[in-house]
Amino acid sequence: MENLLAGMFSPEWFAALSGILLLDLLLSGDNAILIALACKNLPHHNRKKAILVGGLGAVLIRILCTLGATSVLAAPYIEFIGGAALLYIAVKLVTDHKGENKEDGEAPASFGAAIRTILIADFIMSIDNILSLAGVANTVPDGKWSLIICGLLISIPIVLFGAQFFLMIMLKVPALIYGGAAILGWTAAALMVGDKALGVYLLPYALVLKIVFVAAVLGIGWYINHRNKK
Repeated sequence: MENLLAGMFSPEWFAALSGILLLDLLLSGDNAILIALACKNLPHHNRKKAILVGGLGAVLIRILCTLGATSVLAAPYIEFIGGAALLYIAVKLVTDHKGENKEDGEAPASFGAAIRTILIADFIMSIDNILSLAGVANTVPDGKWSLIICGLLISIPIVLFGAQFFLMIMLKVPALIYGGAAILGWTAAALMVGDKALGVYLLPYALVLKIVFVAAVLGIGWYINHRNKK
């Protein structure tokens, strides 16, 4: 317990904590949007439960990865592969409308499928969160673990309440679903650019790659949705 509390409440500790808070606000937004997209097609009575279960599960994944897999997440090719997977998930989420129109005879979206999508995609998207959190915490070696714990605890309400907010907005303005998918496409490109092995080759084209990914997600999503309406 003494080691856990070591270094807490020093000026350096508070400075690092403020940095972690800012990172949580910046990096947890896309996770919240992801959860909202995954839950948008669920029956009304399952949406809040899916947000709670998926959000807490996502935070648990962050805790486990932060405690035992930071070095693995920093390995070459991991972020590139994660970015490619997230790009696929972004397209899937923007084109998956099962359960929105019950008169079409389609079965409601599966609660279990929504949770699986949240956990898999959040694991991918949390790579940058975890590495950034660990990086800031390492600036205060004595208070590293207390900072990591505080950062993870702070992220819980941001993700849960953020997901409910974005879901409410998306249900009222369905066109914003494309905006959420675009953010996931941008995040996918950012992951690839940050890869330890291939990122150095992609870095000069980072902005172009992000724009291309956003355009691809929106273009493919619009085409599939338009085709399905015929």
